[in-house]
Amino acid sequence: MRDTSAIRPPAAGLLLLEGRALLELAALLPAWPALRRAPRGDGHPVLVLPGLMASDFSTRALRSFLRDKGYAAHGWKQGRNLGPSDALIAAMVERLTDLQRRHGRRVSLIGWSLGGIYARELSRAMPDLVRQVITLASPFRDVAAVNVPRRLQARARRDNPLPDDAALRAHLRDPLPVPTTAIFSHSDGIAAGASCRADPAPRTESLEVESSHLGIGHHPVVLLTIADRLAQAEGAWRPFVPPRGWRFPFVPRVVTD
Repeated sequence: MRDTSAIRPPAAGLLLLEGRALLELAALLPAWPALRRAPRGDGHPVLVLPGLMASDFSTRALRSFLRDKGYAAHGWKQGRNLGPSDALIAAMVERLTDLQRRHGRRVSLIGWSLGGIYARELSRAMPDLVRQVITLASPFRDVAAVNVPRRLQARARRDNPLPDDAALRAHLRDPLPVPTTAIFSHSDGIAAGASCRADPAPRTESLEVESSHLGIGHHPVVLLTIADRLAQAEGAWRPFVPPRGWRFPFVPRVVTD
């Protein structure tokens, strides 16, 4: 019987649009007045996890923005993300535990692409340490629904053999025990948008933006959305409400189905 939970990767032509990432980075300068008006936070710690083959360098703009908003933003300090391993999982658990102890507060997790899958699983295993999870273009509904070079896929399968079946997909997409925001783009050339949105559940939301995969972590609209989500008081999470009079693509589209 065909597994209907599988999701197709993005159309190959969408890869041509990934060059937008440079324009999205350049857009930070003209967007800075709006970014400066984003709500300030309460200083709680935020751990940012990078995507596959990326490092903390890729999240510098995001973490700088979060620090400007008053958060204690931290990189993961694990070098380049080469995929999951027992050693990496142990290091991330230690990093999360250390940040929670150091600040004496729950930690918000932001994960870009594969980093978002790490963030989700950390929150599932250690919900008492996590305030909320925000994923950016993270294909947690079907990790195979991606345009990734075959050599990287082969390496991941060799180093981290995982069952590619409906049971794994069901586990990864299962709702989390903490507030969750999944930010995704249907024009993403690397991870299928349908795989990056959450199934409907309490304290869970999916927000569509118009962005590349490689630029979603520094896209001005995404940064404003992250600031809005993080600024909520702990224990008082509410779904995102677009500002009155603003429309997609200048604000995210709330996806409810």
